[in-house]
Amino acid sequence: MEDNNLLAQVKVRAQEWLDGNYNEHTKEEIRKMMREDPEGLIDAFYKNLEFGTGGLRGIMGAGTNRMNIYTVGMATQGLANYLKKQFAARDRISVVISHDCRNNSRLFAETVAGIFAGNGFEVYLFEDLRPTPELSFAIRYLHCQSGVMITASHNPKDYNGYKAYWEDGAQVIPPHDKAIIGEVARIKDPSQVKFDGPEEKIKIIGKEVDEAYLQAVTALSLTPEAVKRHHDLKIVYTPIHGTGVKMVPTALERYGFTNIIHVPEQDVVDGNFPTVVSPNPEEHAALEMALKRADETGAELVMASDPDGDRLGIAVRDDKGEMRLLNGNQTATLLTYYLLTRWKEKKKLTGKEYIVKTIVTTDLIGDIAKYFGVKYYDVLTGFKWIADIIRRNEKKMTFIGGGEESYGFMIGDFVRDKDAVSTAVMMAETAAWAREQGKSLLDLLKDIYMQFSFYKEDLLNIVRKGKKGAEEIQAMMDRFRHNFPETINGANVMLIHDYLKQQTIDLISDLRYHITLPKSNVLQFITHDGSKVSMRPSGTEPKIKFYFSVKRKLETPEDFNKTDKELKEKIEAIKKDLGLVK
Repeated sequence: MEDNNLLAQVKVRAQEWLDGNYNEHTKEEIRKMMREDPEGLIDAFYKNLEFGTGGLRGIMGAGTNRMNIYTVGMATQGLANYLKKQFAARDRISVVISHDCRNNSRLFAETVAGIFAGNGFEVYLFEDLRPTPELSFAIRYLHCQSGVMITASHNPKDYNGYKAYWEDGAQVIPPHDKAIIGEVARIKDPSQVKFDGPEEKIKIIGKEVDEAYLQAVTALSLTPEAVKRHHDLKIVYTPIHGTGVKMVPTALERYGFTNIIHVPEQDVVDGNFPTVVSPNPEEHAALEMALKRADETGAELVMASDPDGDRLGIAVRDDKGEMRLLNGNQTATLLTYYLLTRWKEKKKLTGKEYIVKTIVTTDLIGDIAKYFGVKYYDVLTGFKWIADIIRRNEKKMTFIGGGEESYGFMIGDFVRDKDAVSTAVMMAETAAWAREQGKSLLDLLKDIYMQFSFYKEDLLNIVRKGKKGAEEIQAMMDRFRHNFPETINGANVMLIHDYLKQQTIDLISDLRYHITLPKSNVLQFITHDGSKVSMRPSGTEPKIKFYFSVKRKLETPEDFNKTDKELKEKIEAIKKDLGLVK
């Protein structure tokens, strides 16, 4: 009965679109769902696609719960209304827009540009696809008040998305995010949207911003002499059909690397991502063609960026000559160690430098920072929170770098979001620096583990789609929050961090401590043996994420594989103990 009532309600909403001022293509898509796909109709109309704290993300198609020119248009009008209130005292308001390779991305970008122009804004629109970090850079370079990136990051091909940025080049945070959400919610109908603004208000940009951005990336170099001596380092790079296709190879060449090996099939810009199931560099399958190319050419480093060019997957050669994928924590560890080592060697550490990581990213980064006497911050998941720390420390301290476990890293503060371009060149430079010492990147990682501890992390995603799925995910969070485990895999739970309640519970002393970070639906359990389990619903996908971290001393490089296996087995035992796998 409940499903029948929901379908009836959905049909009413769908009929409003059929009767309204929507284009014929949209109406035909709705009619087809009404005839043939009642479940699809429900999912397309049972709610409005939520403009969340990061913007929009969803499946493309007709409906209130889909990415289309109308939902994008209403979101843009709401953002425009907020910008007009916030910057009412300014003579001009300007925005910059970019997009990735996805189907409809150019259409959505041009739609957004037209609406901003219709609201009287000065609009900068990139001539073609550009990476997310360049959009972030362009906002500050062009002195804009806001920016929009059309992308669904590494989601499957059916998705698209909309990221909103503030004048500092970072994605919006409180209080702006909630206020923008409120303005978007007030736009009830496309008739409220100022589509088709004057073309003369839209300026097409490209090469000038590219050059300025590349100069900033190139200026990051810390060991150009090592690059010069090892310029022929064989590097396989793939953009996985996305925005890194020109910018990453160009940046590597600017650094001085001369042996960049392409994967021609994946240099083709294509929103259908024809060579992969998912364009996610976190997944082994997305790198298969690049790994094969590495074996064919004898390359020792593989790099793959996601469609919008902000995340980077890495693979390196092991002592058996086989390619081994690094996870995001390992990439962030190597980069942090390299950056701090070179800053120290170049006498650039003055006591006013810092790095930032997220609460679900390896604690090894914090150990490295402490060793070098560099302050580090823990923030909520998402680079907007790293950017917030940069904003707070502006002109008082120097940001060296920061990252998160989900394959994102940022070096320097000229970009205020994760950046696969600067990460790629710095990782290549780290490899050249390691070569100077007769080591591979994996050798360097083993050295770090021996000096500190072998931290091993893993991620488990449990996907639950649709309305029922969202309810199941919330039920899982409620179960762990209200019936938390006292032991995990035989180890006593010492601390519980509940970021929604902004409270830490010390189970040893039975004391409570206030968490100063903003509220977020995240739970963490810390055990007496140093293991950590974190859980949170994804803000962009229909899934709940479980993060696992365990550690053990690594005595010798020869013990690496054995210790790696033991830690992996420990993580699997934790998953079973928590009832997450059978």
